[in-house]
Amino acid sequence: MPDADDVEVRVEPRTRRIRVPRVVSVVDCGRVVSPRTAESQVRGGVIWGISAALREETEVDPRYGGWLNNDLADYVLAVNADIGDIEVAMIDEPDPLINAIGAKGLGEVAMVGVAGAVANAVFHATGVRVRKMPMRIEDLL
Repeated sequence: MPDADDVEVRVEPRTRRIRVPRVVSVVDCGRVVSPRTAESQVRGGVIWGISAALREETEVDPRYGGWLNNDLADYVLAVNADIGDIEVAMIDEPDPLINAIGAKGLGEVAMVGVAGAVANAVFHATGVRVRKMPMRIEDLL
């Protein structure tokens, strides 16, 4: 399922903090059976992609191999303050090869292009190509 994400970022000049004020996501998910549910799935995928690109990191204890942040108290996720406007559009065209209804699946695949789009937007804003996630302030210095 092809999807296209267009991400606007703002990088604060002094602190190099990355903000995402706007995302446009266009998804080809076949026939849209439930527009409200489909839009919610895509919004959730966009938020998850922003979180993966800028916040989420699993920390492992190098001595014993255990997780250092094994609960939500220590695992940093994107929150409402990290999320700007999200515009969602669907290409509502049935795919008769998939099934009789023409609907494709729409779940976690909605987040796939977001992190790359954030990385490209950061590159265009700063000239620095970051090739790991999460993107940190120190990566932009």
